[in-house]
Amino acid sequence: MTLFHLFLVAVIQGITEFLPISSSGHLILLPQLTGLQDQGQAVDVAVHVGTLGAVMLYFWRDVRKAIIGVPKLLRWQMDGPEAWLALCLVIATIPAVIFGLLIKLTGIDDMMRSMTVIGWTMLLFGILLYWADQRGPVTRKAEEWSLKHAIILGLWQAVALIPGTSRSGITITGARFLGYGREDAARISMLMSIPVILASGLVLGVEVAADANADLARDGAIAAGFAFVSAFAALTIMMRLLRSVSFTPYVIYRIVFGLILLGIAYT
Repeated sequence: MTLFHLFLVAVIQGITEFLPISSSGHLILLPQLTGLQDQGQAVDVAVHVGTLGAVMLYFWRDVRKAIIGVPKLLRWQMDGPEAWLALCLVIATIPAVIFGLLIKLTGIDDMMRSMTVIGWTMLLFGILLYWADQRGPVTRKAEEWSLKHAIILGLWQAVALIPGTSRSGITITGARFLGYGREDAARISMLMSIPVILASGLVLGVEVAADANADLARDGAIAAGFAFVSAFAALTIMMRLLRSVSFTPYVIYRIVFGLILLGIAYT
């Protein structure tokens, strides 16, 4: 792959992974709209590693708390916020793992990688995000995250396996419906992304390990670096903007982009 192609894939992944506009949808559409070759699973693994590093660094205090809580959770010592956070993250990840395995084994994932599906999910889930953001109450903080809400948001997150839905967008939508403020909803959503990105990265990594070579390793390292920088920048900007701006700009983008995709798909 050329340096420009690696840069383009990594920046798209890095920016769209955490903004509520769907990273998978954009990456699926990239070769369809530009004529570029598909980047392949090795590069997918690399950009996932880059975005994982970015979110872990940005939310390091929460990540550190969850890491400390893992040994306590394994001993079932639920006597502090660390173990509780680790438990909530595990519970919230289970639905996506189960649903992901089901669509992988049945081959439905390939059937959903179409411009029509992405166009409709961009449009409909964008409208749903707007409704949740405008109508959702603000009654809870991220620190009040409960097991019940972890299960509910985990089910929302599983829906994001449909291309174009946006993992961050759908979990933020669910969190706003549950009464979490914009910043707290985004914070919970970003923390939920860590085990999901880690799990998907491990699955893809196993699949491409047999074909690994020096060229793939070089391309992967470059892509991971670009993805890390762009993801960290996108996270920083979004979290700061949420103090004064709603999710409406992302909703407008989703609606316009979705309508364009549907127009292309149906003509």
